[in-house]
Amino acid sequence: MQTRRIGRTDLRVTEYSFGTAGLGGLYRECTREAAMATLDAAWASGIRYFDTAPYYGLGLAERRVGDFLRDKPRDDFVLSTKVGRLLHPVPQDQVPDYAYVKPLNFDVSYDYGYDAIMRSVEMSHARLGLNRIDILYVHDIGSYTHGAAKNAVYLRQLLDSGLKALEELKSGGVISACGLGVNEVPICLDVLRQADIDCILLAGRYTLLDRSAVGELLPLCEKKGTSLLVGGVFNSGILATGPVAGAHFDYMPATEEVRTKVAAMERIAGGRGVPLAAAALQFPLASPLVASVLIGTAKPESLDRNMELTRRRLTADEFAAYEPYTLVAPELGDEAVRV
Repeated sequence: MQTRRIGRTDLRVTEYSFGTAGLGGLYRECTREAAMATLDAAWASGIRYFDTAPYYGLGLAERRVGDFLRDKPRDDFVLSTKVGRLLHPVPQDQVPDYAYVKPLNFDVSYDYGYDAIMRSVEMSHARLGLNRIDILYVHDIGSYTHGAAKNAVYLRQLLDSGLKALEELKSGGVISACGLGVNEVPICLDVLRQADIDCILLAGRYTLLDRSAVGELLPLCEKKGTSLLVGGVFNSGILATGPVAGAHFDYMPATEEVRTKVAAMERIAGGRGVPLAAAALQFPLASPLVASVLIGTAKPESLDRNMELTRRRLTADEFAAYEPYTLVAPELGDEAVRV
């Protein structure tokens, strides 16, 4: 599989990568056997970049990813995890419902400051059982997650001391790159205007359907030398399923407007002899600013099916026909699950 460079660093990642929220039991239980089988399928497909987070299954995904990668040659893969949430143990009957089924017995607290980031990295090393993490993302900072008032406090933590922690970790060789892992464009602009970061893992905001990142974020990333890594390319499912009954967009039932636009996109894809999901998977990589597209699943057959959609490479010109049906997404609602 081809690789692309992260920002101005020497780190390169495969064009398709594996996101591990599902391995932590997002929405449905994922057994250890299923997790290992899915990771095996990802490796067999050529994927060599794996993304995880303490939040995914409250430590469960990190443990499983570490167990899988531990015996692989260390220079053969790239690993990212996240900071911003610290885990602390709680009784089993007090584990909150964060939409993870059978997570580990922890709860989370938010902290984006220097000490918390340093502690979070140490805890992730221990859960992973690995002595090197390549990329650190600041996870789910932003008003959609915290509300405007709380986020102002957290953003100040990050700017006042959290970024210093990331810089020290990078200059000390503990990590090779750092950035944000978020679902929203405004916080990316807030941080990029005040700091230099290597990369942004952005879910759902630079897709075939949702072009929220195009107006301001992509030009700023180009100016600053910041790479995008794109998750949520199916926008919670509708670009994979099409506008069927019960289709979801941004974690909620799709509106009539969204279903109408996706129906038009589906007709375009069908006329070109490709599934709409194939166009959705490949669209972000038409931009040289995008280093990788994340595929997240907890089923090996789903992973294989998605990778098959990447075999026939679509050209950048083929995506122009979809542009009249794109939209800027509405704000995420209270029901949104941050992954």
